[in-house]
Amino acid sequence: MASNSSLVIFFHGIGASGAQLMPLASGWRPVLTHSRFAAPDAPFHHRYGHQWFRVDNNPLAADNIQAAREGFDRTVADIVEKEGFRGSQDRIAFVGVSQGAIVALDAVASGRWKVGALVSFAGLLAPMPISSAGRNTPVLLVHGQDDRTIPSIASTMAATQLRGAGFQVELQLLPRVGHTISPGGAELALQFLQKSLA
Repeated sequence: MASNSSLVIFFHGIGASGAQLMPLASGWRPVLTHSRFAAPDAPFHHRYGHQWFRVDNNPLAADNIQAAREGFDRTVADIVEKEGFRGSQDRIAFVGVSQGAIVALDAVASGRWKVGALVSFAGLLAPMPISSAGRNTPVLLVHGQDDRTIPSIASTMAATQLRGAGFQVELQLLPRVGHTISPGGAELALQFLQKSLA
């Protein structure tokens, strides 16, 4: 593994698959020339695809998200091992959307993964204690102001919580954008990763 190489891991939303996020990698490769990209499927079945945790009646139930940690950590550890980044968490970036952003934020906020960068699209921070152990991970929160699935106030609140724990956080609220990764949001993320993984 070259010393300047990095690994970007994508985490998809509920009912989706990792392959659906790989077009982002195609657009980012010309800029992140030393990066490898991985987009795993979440470990749990969903009737439309895969999910990181079950939603039930309360999508933010702390026990559901905590129950997802083992599967998330195993999925990430397998990729890190396969790509040769064990012991190099600072060269890894997490990029999650919706439910994938929720588990990626939880992984960093809980102190389990001290990665080199975290991008959350349309995510939220589960109502659990935040560990300052991962505070060296720079965080970008991107959220559409017209999001009707997870309102953008969720990212505003996450920014406040993370900053309170000592994290460096950038918050970008995008007008006329819903629950999605917009071209503008993707460009902001690319610029952030280019800077964070330099």
